[in-house]
Amino acid sequence: MAVRFGIQIEPQFGFRYDDISAIAREAEVAGFHSLWCSDHFFLDERSQARNCLECWTTLSALARDTETLRLGPLVSCNSYRYPSLLAKTAASVDHLSGGRLEFGIGAGWKEIEYKAYGIPFPTAAERVSRLDEALTLIKAMWTQDQANFKGRYYKLEDAPCAPKPAQRPHPPVWVGGSQPRMLDLMARHADGVNFIPFPTPEQYAQHLDGLKRACQRHARDPETVQTSHFAQIVIGHGPSDVDALLQQRAEQSGRSIEQVRQALEAGFVGTPEQCVEQIKAYTDLGVSQFMLMFPYEHERESLKLVAQHVLPAL
Repeated sequence: MAVRFGIQIEPQFGFRYDDISAIAREAEVAGFHSLWCSDHFFLDERSQARNCLECWTTLSALARDTETLRLGPLVSCNSYRYPSLLAKTAASVDHLSGGRLEFGIGAGWKEIEYKAYGIPFPTAAERVSRLDEALTLIKAMWTQDQANFKGRYYKLEDAPCAPKPAQRPHPPVWVGGSQPRMLDLMARHADGVNFIPFPTPEQYAQHLDGLKRACQRHARDPETVQTSHFAQIVIGHGPSDVDALLQQRAEQSGRSIEQVRQALEAGFVGTPEQCVEQIKAYTDLGVSQFMLMFPYEHERESLKLVAQHVLPAL
């Protein structure tokens, strides 16, 4: 399978929609495969005035402003919306985009958002159990005329979903996570996986082994599960350009450049040639898709460098 590249946008960093739309259109022209949005409400406790556009609303707008990019959340938090509503929302976005939705979903983790918005924050075990039920429920709504479901946490009673998603039987389901129970859930529900957060090649290989064992337990061919890597990338024409971007990040975060480099251990840092070699450490493992997050407010020049020098090399 050919390697595909997407762009990850973090609305919580402060984006205006016009900026996101411009990045999406340039990425489309440049040959990127997809664009993904994180599903958050705000960045941190100091973010009272920092923009954070809602994920699914943003995807709906991008569905009309783009023509070829695949679009999806990376990943939608199951806890933030009742699953039946999320199924309806996703089906609608799939139609608005002409069948270009990639449905990414996870169990949720950012406790500060739960607390601020009055959303119950159950244990990690319960959040995974809820996601398990949610995926069964969502697929039922997408594929059955009237869906019925009764679980421990959710239920449906003759629930219609019209229109059904444009993609049949449904949009590709991407599940984000890496813990053992999540790997088991992936083996049962996912068309594709994203091992969160930011695994190194060595960690990625371990997660792959865990996923393969989970697939074997459920009599599933692991080759039918697509793999992806969400990574930060700091790319420049030459070393001085890279250093300038790292210095800017260090000043913004109050860290040293070395601390910033350590935080980018599972990312890609350097010239285009260096980034290609770093990416190959993951393609050698069989990774077929990358979601790249560029330094905030340097997205457009970064995506051009990647399009010109990285995409052709891979």
